[in-house]
Amino acid sequence: MADFNTSNNRPIFIVGCPRSGTTLLRLMLDSHPNISCGPETSFLIDMKPIVVHHWPHIKLYGFSKECWHQKIAEFFFSFKMEYAQKRGKNRWAEKTPHYTPHLRFILDLFPDSQIVHIIRDGRDVVASHRNRYGYVQALKSIIRWREYVTIGLKFGQRASKGQYFELRYENLVNNAEATLRDLLAFLNEPWDESVLKYMDASHDIQPRYFEFTKNRREDIESDEMIYNSRIGSWQSELDPFLKFSFNIWAGRLARELGYL
Repeated sequence: MADFNTSNNRPIFIVGCPRSGTTLLRLMLDSHPNISCGPETSFLIDMKPIVVHHWPHIKLYGFSKECWHQKIAEFFFSFKMEYAQKRGKNRWAEKTPHYTPHLRFILDLFPDSQIVHIIRDGRDVVASHRNRYGYVQALKSIIRWREYVTIGLKFGQRASKGQYFELRYENLVNNAEATLRDLLAFLNEPWDESVLKYMDASHDIQPRYFEFTKNRREDIESDEMIYNSRIGSWQSELDPFLKFSFNIWAGRLARELGYL
């Protein structure tokens, strides 16, 4: 496989259950002078079947799976690096929560990548889904939270040293500097205060995100870029059935993580 990975440009993948703070973390890292973390791609999931479901047909071309991995990695790496360099940066990161169940494929493409797994109280994740997408999606998010967090934790248990970093959303918003210092040390990047002032940087992101966070700050009457008002939102936003369902389907994991 082509040598994409050096100590200076190891790919970074931010994963976790959707509505766990992955976008916030993405913007923080994207504010660092060395790191570019652009919009979600998602399409690696669509390319995975090339070497999985379609392999009986694709292998007839006579190229090995490693060769196909290399070609996919070359394409992905090339545009991510070009995007980073266009912005004056020398390293790229990718934030796509739905890559969480596909981490082994990610490592097939980029064996030296660094995985950052963010975990949030599942009940607040459910509340966020209900607030954004409605009741049915809130119910579905209970199972997804349990599955995504479990997958991430199991990956972390098997990961090699320097490959996996786990952080809590609650720590990120309550003690941002200490949490980000630890993360940047793991990534072998120097500390830079710009990550705390992420809203001052230029990001390629849907305008609705900034409008959404602006409304949040207005609701709590705060100008702080990093706010913790959503911690514990489940207490007032989840009805008895959602609370009961969470306890039944995901309560055990939440207790193991110290949330219950």
